[in-house]
Amino acid sequence: MAAKYSISLAKIVETHGFEVVYAHKDIREIFVTSPDVYRPGLIFAGFTKYFDPERIQFLGIAEFEYLHSFKYEEMIRKIKRLLSKKPVAVVLTRNQEYPEEFIELAEKYGVPLLRTADGTSGCMSTLIAYLNVELAPRITRHGVFVEVYGEGVLILGDSGVGKSETALELIKRGHRLIADDAVEIRKVSHKTLVGSAPENIRHFIELRGVGVVNARRLFGVGSVKMSEKIDMVIELEPWNPEKTYDRLGLETEKMDILGVKVPISVVPVTPGRNISIIIEAAAMNNRQKKMGYNAARQLLHNLGMTDDVTPEQKELEIWHNF
Repeated sequence: MAAKYSISLAKIVETHGFEVVYAHKDIREIFVTSPDVYRPGLIFAGFTKYFDPERIQFLGIAEFEYLHSFKYEEMIRKIKRLLSKKPVAVVLTRNQEYPEEFIELAEKYGVPLLRTADGTSGCMSTLIAYLNVELAPRITRHGVFVEVYGEGVLILGDSGVGKSETALELIKRGHRLIADDAVEIRKVSHKTLVGSAPENIRHFIELRGVGVVNARRLFGVGSVKMSEKIDMVIELEPWNPEKTYDRLGLETEKMDILGVKVPISVVPVTPGRNISIIIEAAAMNNRQKKMGYNAARQLLHNLGMTDDVTPEQKELEIWHNF
């Protein structure tokens, strides 16, 4: 079963500038576990079957106008129907005032009441995006994560293969470090992964023979970044003369991370090989592929080769022509 993450209501209030109108206990002890939010029009109308109390409820002008269109007793019944389900919190938008009866029922059922000056749709979309990151499924991988020409490149490999040294060279070449040694990966949507560093080791790099250095202190704030989307994976491994490495790049290999397929390239490491330049080229090439251009396919076209030729034959013929 997948782990379930939570975030305190206090952090949400602080981040989004909500006003706390009422809370039955310290909001640092109230936790939100659902990245979804809800506008409770259906429950006001009497349909309660699929109501999820773990979602933050939003009340805008439309909901309040709907409530006020009923006689007092019926309005109270509808408010009670919502609050008796004990939602994790209710947010009232556009600085509207909670009726006294609403606050009394919130006190009875222990429901926190918040308020914001923002519009309903904008506030909801902002909060959903925030919760999708904070509550996203996540794993931690041993590796290095850097931004190269705007591409998030996750560098993997065994200890001692040169990941941190490569990251340092990339920083010197103007790129940015996100994480070294431990990369926290979050699945923020069905096709998007975001990588970051655990807070306690953020901006630090371990260099064997030198020790730990702070990249932000050494190279400035422009050399680091808090998080980035993972666009590709580079796996470094010692050169194996018995292994056949991809020389064309016709087909893009994929790696599964949290159910998301990410392009991966295996780069062999040998003395004197400039891995940083290779990663720069791989990042730019990956961007071109996303834009619809594949250099290997263009080369095949230029050589008049068709898709019915096997990959082995293609490689032999291409390198023969070179």
